[in-house]
Amino acid sequence: MKDFTFKIPQSIEFGMGSLKKLPEILKENQSQEVFLISDRGLESLGVVKKIQDIIEAGGIKCTTYLGTVPNPTVDVVNESTKLYKECGATSIVALGGGSSMDVAKATGVLAKYGGEITDYEGLHKVPGPVVPIVAIPTTAGSGSEVTASAVITDEARNYKMSVISYEMLPKYAVLDPEMIMTAPASIAAACGIDALIHALEAYVSKAASPFTDAMAEKAIALIGGNLRQFVANRQDEEAACAMMSGATFAGIAFAWAKLGNVHAMSHPLSAHFHIAHGVANAILLPTIVEYNALADRGRYEKIYQLIREKTGPVTQFEPQMLVDEIKKLNAAIGIPKTLSEMGVTEDKIAEMAEDAMKSPNVAVNPRSTNVKDIIELYKQAF
Repeated sequence: MKDFTFKIPQSIEFGMGSLKKLPEILKENQSQEVFLISDRGLESLGVVKKIQDIIEAGGIKCTTYLGTVPNPTVDVVNESTKLYKECGATSIVALGGGSSMDVAKATGVLAKYGGEITDYEGLHKVPGPVVPIVAIPTTAGSGSEVTASAVITDEARNYKMSVISYEMLPKYAVLDPEMIMTAPASIAAACGIDALIHALEAYVSKAASPFTDAMAEKAIALIGGNLRQFVANRQDEEAACAMMSGATFAGIAFAWAKLGNVHAMSHPLSAHFHIAHGVANAILLPTIVEYNALADRGRYEKIYQLIREKTGPVTQFEPQMLVDEIKKLNAAIGIPKTLSEMGVTEDKIAEMAEDAMKSPNVAVNPRSTNVKDIIELYKQAF
């Protein structure tokens, strides 16, 4: 067994109605004024006001920034940071999916250390702890509440860059399954399959360890066994709890094992064609799973057993069975089959392949990959 390292430096509250503990958490952190980062969509659903009311009922002042957008940009981060500095807050509450949490992490970096977020691109360039962050996920998908990365779109380069540092981990996470039980079916599907892919890629990663395996296997079991039911009925409390906890376990897994070609290739798709992250991942997944089969060391069969609809013994497993099962799952939850259905054009493939190769995830993909391979994989998914 190779050497490995892990730590769990966060405090995590899980449970139906656990949001009521938010003021207590903030007071533990000596937060008399907080900066709430969210988006207009959650405002229109009344979720932002719900959190504001909980915070203010605890006697804590709250300033709110609602400029978060899907695939958040450098400009959004700069805008958020400016307002944070003006309001005098001492901590951040990140409310939403991965985009809100990415903005919160990036804001936490710039508010503490200054400069531009592009200065921190890459691995471990954040010099120390950022502004304390409390993460409240409203989707069972990104796992950003327990991950060490922020993905920000640099429009000047038309590139989704990653800032990766364990200094950015939110100090607290509040996982209340009630927050995901009003999501539209399409959001539940895109976010849920994204969480499953986090666990799957972490499980087969070259950087996997017994610690990440434990988290990934449990995540695959929870999500694979409940994603269909949750998309069908978001009011299914048992399914909602399984999806929320599974997404977080998947996040912990990939925070330490990283991901693979699926995520390396999906980021350029979102940057160039503004495809929702989870949808881009899901479309690419069958193609990448088929490509990586050559490097499988028995893990495909385990994944297959955890996500398949039918129960009972499998007499003779073949990797193609997992590919077919993933295609069935995608179809069941309404994921498009091909990139061309999402408006992707072939003229961008070479440029996207070059961008994908810049991702550190390529290095831990189970099968070695070069730029020609990435081009061919895009064409197959096209």
